[in-house]
Amino acid sequence: MESQDKTGEPQPKTTDSSGKSFEELGLRAETLASLARAGYTKPTPIQAGVIPYALAGHDVIGQAQTGTGKTASILLPFLNAWSRGKDSKYAQALILVPTRELAAQVVEEARNILPEDGPESIVVCGGQSMGPQVRALGRKVPLIVGTPGRVIDHLMRGTFVPAGPQYVVLDEADRMLDIGFRPDIEKILRRCPEDRQTLLLSATLPDDVLKLTQRYQRDPKQVRIASEQPTVKKIRQSYASVEEDRKLSLLLRILKDEKPTQSIIFVERKRWAENLYSSLRKDIPGVSMIHGDLPQGMRDKVMEAFRQGRIKHLVATDVVGRGIDVKDISHVFNYDIPEDPEAYVHRIGRTGRIGANGIAIAFVSPDQGERLTNVEMFINQILEKRETEGFESVRPKDPVGEKPPEAPKQSQPVFGRRVKKYSNRL
Repeated sequence: MESQDKTGEPQPKTTDSSGKSFEELGLRAETLASLARAGYTKPTPIQAGVIPYALAGHDVIGQAQTGTGKTASILLPFLNAWSRGKDSKYAQALILVPTRELAAQVVEEARNILPEDGPESIVVCGGQSMGPQVRALGRKVPLIVGTPGRVIDHLMRGTFVPAGPQYVVLDEADRMLDIGFRPDIEKILRRCPEDRQTLLLSATLPDDVLKLTQRYQRDPKQVRIASEQPTVKKIRQSYASVEEDRKLSLLLRILKDEKPTQSIIFVERKRWAENLYSSLRKDIPGVSMIHGDLPQGMRDKVMEAFRQGRIKHLVATDVVGRGIDVKDISHVFNYDIPEDPEAYVHRIGRTGRIGANGIAIAFVSPDQGERLTNVEMFINQILEKRETEGFESVRPKDPVGEKPPEAPKQSQPVFGRRVKKYSNRL
């Protein structure tokens, strides 16, 4: 029986998958062979927790941080079932994601682990021609991965009939709600088959996400992989206290001294991304930029070049703050430390992917001590102070001038606390 909190709500169980193999999860031989070809050796905790429930036909709520293998946990149950043929209960799947980049990555991952006779897939998102999407939807392509806004466009045009998908996934659900997709999501879910299976994956489970699960899922099984913060603990985190007008000089020094394999440099605003990119490209080779105002074709080209290693340093807004999996990212820079500490966690999760090590450096100006303290309280860890010759400075002060508090004495990280929404800056 699931435990309950003081409100009487059921609490997700924390799953320990140590020692489990893909064979133990109940996957078919054909699926296991595809996983082996794709280089998968052992399930991550979220995969080991979600897949058996999904294979058994349950609705599932999965909570896990970024970089823990959530994509495969939602793809494998559908791919495993669909491979039985057209008469399967799961003839079509709809996976909703918050960004175009994540949609493209989910489809890429699906194609990577597909059986040889696996289902066709399509990305349905804005910034792309409607024609190919309309034709694919008309053929009832089995795997549809899209953003809620473009899926609604097709629904309103009549080019997508949501009565087909029996397997529906909300991926990065908290992020989709952050950026205002709730009405679209609810409209889509209301028109999907009532007997569908619904999975919801989210890094956090705030009240608005839980309300969504209560309304649109049936007795969902809950899996939480949050006890050890695997992504954060594998990353060497530090901060550099630096005046605003010296941030560029410090970044150039670190890039030249440490020679990152690849890096993402996060900024808060699209205009700031443009400005920083223009400054960096004068001194550093292999620099590019991505934000929400770029045409989709250009965004796709930038991400493909970044994945292939032709771009070494990517200046970005939070449009790539979640779900983007590029294996060789050695450094993440919070050039602008975010107001929301959750954004910080998702950003640094772009390095240290699934157990690998990484380096995260936050630039903090003297008046941003409160943001730094909020991050440290959120991750239950004091960040190391980074010193660079010629850039020595003291720790930024909180507005009240107090010393930073000690990290909370608790074994569990504090998930779900919102400080301020940041979606309109992408």
